[in-house]
Amino acid sequence: MTIETEKPARPRKLFVLLPLLVFLALAAVFLMQLLSGRDLSVVPSALIGQAAPKTVLPPLEGISLPGLNSAEFIGKVTLVNVWASWCGPCRDEHPVIVSLSKDERLTIVGLNYKDKAENARRFLGDLGNPYDAVGVDPIGRAAIDWGVYGIPETFLVGKDGKIAFKHVGPMSPETVATTLMPEIEKAAAASQ
Repeated sequence: MTIETEKPARPRKLFVLLPLLVFLALAAVFLMQLLSGRDLSVVPSALIGQAAPKTVLPPLEGISLPGLNSAEFIGKVTLVNVWASWCGPCRDEHPVIVSLSKDERLTIVGLNYKDKAENARRFLGDLGNPYDAVGVDPIGRAAIDWGVYGIPETFLVGKDGKIAFKHVGPMSPETVATTLMPEIEKAAAASQ
């Protein structure tokens, strides 16, 4: 009696190689991104060039500053900084925001994101308060309107009330010098 053995079908080899081919394709995509020279921390925003979202937030209790009202941005160059006391990178970025508060061309407003009032007050008391206004966003609804998906995030709003620039992540002195300051110069020079 002769036993015939089945020959493996060719398509099976393809299925064995498929995971390897998918891995190599993904690796090629990631390598191209890495070698492209693009700054991967720069996230384009659909809001650039658009009017700042209409936002009215209550003030942080216990400090003598108004809340955030986007209607007051018109006619001013405004830096909107989204922060929270529980955010480690916000703590790292805070000295940069304090330094920017010395620039008389800017109005700096804080959008306090999903924070406890006592913690936010302690944060500002310990590290300094660079803000001209602080609005409280306890459930994060306003941050969604601004397109925030992680904090800190900072927006530059021109005198015309339109968003001119967005920075995702903590700002450093280098970021301010190379990217933010040229945008501030443009916004300050622009007529309303």
